[in-house]
Amino acid sequence: MNKHAHQLHAFARPFRALGARHHGAVHPASAEHSQHPPAQSQSSHGHSHHGQGGVTDALPSGVRWLLPVLLVAQLMVILDITAVNIALPSLSLDLGISGASVSWAITSYTLIFGSMLLFGGRAADLLGRRRVFLTGLAVFTASSLASALAGTATTLFIARAGQGLGAALLSPAALSIITTAFQGPQRTKALAAWGAVGGAGAAVGVLLGGLLTEIADWRMIFYVNLPVAAALTVGALKVVPADTSKPKWRGLDLRGATLATGSIGAIVYAITQSDSAGWTSAQTLVIAGAGLLGLAVFGAHERHTAEPLLKVKRLADRAVGGGLILMMLAAGLLFGLFLLCSFYLQNVLDDGPLATGLGFLPLALAAGVGAHAGGRLVNHRGVRMPLVAAFGVTAVGMALLSRVGSDGSYLRDVLPGMLIAGLGLGVALVSASVAILTGARQDETGMLSGLNTTGHELGGTIGIAVFGTIAAAATGAIAGPAAAEGIANAFLVAALVAVAAGLIAVVALPRAHRFLPKLRLSPQAMPMH
Repeated sequence: MNKHAHQLHAFARPFRALGARHHGAVHPASAEHSQHPPAQSQSSHGHSHHGQGGVTDALPSGVRWLLPVLLVAQLMVILDITAVNIALPSLSLDLGISGASVSWAITSYTLIFGSMLLFGGRAADLLGRRRVFLTGLAVFTASSLASALAGTATTLFIARAGQGLGAALLSPAALSIITTAFQGPQRTKALAAWGAVGGAGAAVGVLLGGLLTEIADWRMIFYVNLPVAAALTVGALKVVPADTSKPKWRGLDLRGATLATGSIGAIVYAITQSDSAGWTSAQTLVIAGAGLLGLAVFGAHERHTAEPLLKVKRLADRAVGGGLILMMLAAGLLFGLFLLCSFYLQNVLDDGPLATGLGFLPLALAAGVGAHAGGRLVNHRGVRMPLVAAFGVTAVGMALLSRVGSDGSYLRDVLPGMLIAGLGLGVALVSASVAILTGARQDETGMLSGLNTTGHELGGTIGIAVFGTIAAAATGAIAGPAAAEGIANAFLVAALVAVAAGLIAVVALPRAHRFLPKLRLSPQAMPMH
């Protein structure tokens, strides 16, 4: 591996988890809207889910606290991952981790998280949403303690893998609870809040990691999870609706879960190691090829299983299949944007970690505003035209960023394009999630939530690898003034990808007059596909 490839590998690895980190970032599930929402009876837990005004207005106290509990849980996961990214230098020095081995502090998380999401989502459907949420929270918390106490690199990597498993259970279960607990306009607002927390949490995590590492120790990043998780456990037991049915262990497709986990894990591993091994190396091609073959076997298996992990025929629905493709593209662009802006701010403009974290706050806010606007647009325009417009706006922002130079500045060369691209991607991620999850029946919400987050994770991982490679290809440098040319080229490619994504949206997604009636029905009213 040459010197520049090693530099790219060392710098890019903190961003490997940005796809995982952002698994909740601006990707709310679905929205429903009706000009005349039907009166809702009390649920089995005594909660009425409709109301006017804010997301928790006119709701019973238990329901009013449900959303904050789930959002804080998601925020804890997001903050933890991004904070670890910024603490890698201190962590590796303390534990004596050298060279490429430090990347496993990130890879061990992303590998398990990305490969287990489909299983976690389906487990929420069959075993109980609250049960899976609390189990994921417990695993994540125990693994956080193990990470804080780790005295060797191996112990840390195993503990980080445990965090990935906990997050893969917790995140789709939380999203499934939101999708089923809120209906109509309340669901739209709840999902917009979910997306806004994800967007803001990414940048806040960078700042938190830098602060805790500087004033205390990298272990505090993990210790801080313990009191938060304890409070979340108490809150969840009080406000998350109890599971009324017994766990359906026999319905859990363990063979399919093994195939999906192994196949997706192979793909994630191949991608995360591609900058060191090479995109055309035997390692990358063989492992990625095995992963793709495994997915094909998984698809064939699921078609002949009574209780599949993933109902493959749902992908034939243009909203679900097209939404999955566009979710991957939007996530790839978003995390490519994070990576390239970080390259430019730290390696060309020579900003420090905290200054870079502050520089990302406008992007997080823009994505949050876009997520809120996306929920409103989808309610009235469907998903097709909002996604076309969103990718068009993203292309403009990326094109502006492609003008960065060796003597640029944050305010003149980065901020305008970052704001515009962030706004467009906020709309895109919400709209793609709505497309995937609209029409999910009660027994499908976890499954489709897992599919949604899997698309986000894979797309983000691919985006980081591809755009990082392009950034280093022009001059072979990712640091110093010479790096600006490669970064600019990568932004230009990102603009072209955004244009292509807009064209795909036109072809792949249903028109508004076909999608909106389905959006306005309750999930329980949707037929099996």
